[in-house]
Amino acid sequence: MQIDKTTLADLSIFHSEEELSVVHFLDHTHTSGGREYLYDLLAKPLSTVEAIESNQQTIRDLIPLIDRWPVSITNGTVMVIARFYESQINKYPTQPNAINSFFYKILNAPDFSLTRYTISHCIDFVKGMNEITRLLKENCSSMQLRIWAERIEMLLNKGVIPEMSTQSKEGLSNWKILHYANFIRSHYKNQFFELIDIYSRIDAFLSLSIACKKYEFSFPEVCKSEQPYIEATGLYHPLLQLPVSYDVDMSRDKNFLFLTGANMAGKSTFIKAVGINVYLAHLGMGVPAKQMQLSLFDGLLSNINVVDNIIKGESYFFNEVQRIRNTIEKISDGKNWLILIDELFKGTNVQDAMKCSTTVIEGLRKMKNVLFILSTHLYEIGEPLQQFSNIQFRYFETSVSDDELIFSYQLKEGISNDRLGYLILRKEGVVELLEKL
Repeated sequence: MQIDKTTLADLSIFHSEEELSVVHFLDHTHTSGGREYLYDLLAKPLSTVEAIESNQQTIRDLIPLIDRWPVSITNGTVMVIARFYESQINKYPTQPNAINSFFYKILNAPDFSLTRYTISHCIDFVKGMNEITRLLKENCSSMQLRIWAERIEMLLNKGVIPEMSTQSKEGLSNWKILHYANFIRSHYKNQFFELIDIYSRIDAFLSLSIACKKYEFSFPEVCKSEQPYIEATGLYHPLLQLPVSYDVDMSRDKNFLFLTGANMAGKSTFIKAVGINVYLAHLGMGVPAKQMQLSLFDGLLSNINVVDNIIKGESYFFNEVQRIRNTIEKISDGKNWLILIDELFKGTNVQDAMKCSTTVIEGLRKMKNVLFILSTHLYEIGEPLQQFSNIQFRYFETSVSDDELIFSYQLKEGISNDRLGYLILRKEGVVELLEKL
């Protein structure tokens, strides 16, 4: 699925403040390598149903194994092993025995200490990987997991590694430590790094499994379809502590959702929630919804946080227009797209904005291969658009009680008529300050 950096930022998939990103929310990795693979995985939405279903199966298979996962492999263990190959260590005896190992320990005390410490971690890692192989082969139907399990098993069946997997860390003789270290350092470097790489990949998928279980995500049904559609119940924004859920039903015959409501009523949150759900679905990830079915989308684009560019001398409105133009050019390819537009044409006066918005909406709604969700504060343009049967009208209701704004965050059918700008201005004390000038 095609997506650009602007859309990734608009949906907070990645964020300059990491704690505010979807990636951070899903990150339950145990190792630095796993975290790198997780970020890479979440940056590349998939383009085929087969790839999506493969990732879904991998994540599903790992969920029952979360509480049984071996704890002997930690980020510290992986780092110790990796640094062992970078360390300058005096050469070990070619054939270690009790005597030459004793003298090596005396004459090369720092090197021996590092070696003993590393071998202890290597034993932990090998035992952990053996346990992972057993778990995957006994419990998983995912082709990817079975391939990894078979490769791990092959790599662990070399040299002294099978012996290490049954070896206790306590009471290891000096010559045994050097015997293991000699093999690992001289004959097993590539294999060890491959094992670490495989573990990192599994760690990334395990992180997504943990997230699905922790947040009770459901797995969506993604289908290859010539016509785009989204059907979801109980869909919500995953980054909110107390989210409100929505039902979404969009298809070729009702492909345009015209969204209105006061500022802070929930329009942007709704738009982003739909975008995040569709994005996660195209990763093969579970989604924050009770259930969801959707078509495979070829692309997802947003127009939410447009900014001006002082350096280039470009105004906010100019960049809005450019973003719309670029979007139209991209989605004119006949493929399935989801387009999210929040508060169209905020960078010009009301009359211009109304004319521009009406022109854009009347044009975009003709594109049956695209689903549009568009919010606007220009309620007036909604009535003439009601002649088009493929436009749905939804709004977020706001009520006032004792000069206090009450937001229900419930999505309702129709067009909002809230006019609350002056009330907010007065409530925040701005009117009173101005009167005192």
